[in-house]
Amino acid sequence: MERAFTKSSVLPTGGGAALIDPADTLVLLLDHQSGLFQTVKDIPVADLRRNVEMIARLCTLLNIPVITTASEPAGTNGPLMPEIHQLAPHAVYVPRKGEVNAWDNADFVAQVESTGRKTLVMAGVWTSVCVMFPALDARVAGYDVYAVLDASGDPSEMASRISLARFVQGGVKPTSTNALLSELPRTWARPEAAQLAQLYALAAPNYAAVIESYQRAQEAALKPD
Repeated sequence: MERAFTKSSVLPTGGGAALIDPADTLVLLLDHQSGLFQTVKDIPVADLRRNVEMIARLCTLLNIPVITTASEPAGTNGPLMPEIHQLAPHAVYVPRKGEVNAWDNADFVAQVESTGRKTLVMAGVWTSVCVMFPALDARVAGYDVYAVLDASGDPSEMASRISLARFVQGGVKPTSTNALLSELPRTWARPEAAQLAQLYALAAPNYAAVIESYQRAQEAALKPD
């Protein structure tokens, strides 16, 4: 399936033709729940949560729609992390009726379809279940699907490696939070540049030191002799 790109997404040089089109993108944040976080072993939970927060902030900044859902939030899996809807207040929450696979829920699929967007960027816990199942089903349904692996988590490194292999075999494209941060905005020549820099510092904490050193150097250069 070919993706439709907006005029602003592809440059005369051809740059952007292979990248995610932000005007066609829908972000799905699946089952980022407190109980499930306790089982994650392939990534530090603090890093996982920070990356999810960064994606929520980015979607708000770029006006990209977000859909969330949670499996049995009143049970052992626990409630959805509140930061998502705090940082992306436009996100739409779709409750499920016990389905493990969000794509088995008619309301969830209908909400996805209602956006008219065909590029799905997914993250969730567990990667091997809550992201894998809807990602593979969405591919069969004709969507272009990306899985943000460092905004997702699995119970073991083995499960994570198997998830990556199955994604690739099923046509789901693995990506990272840092890549998403650069791929969706595409340029620093935009009014949100300063806010994007703050997100870089969130996704890659050492970048905060880069920003600080640059600012100090600029201040020093402006001081009179």
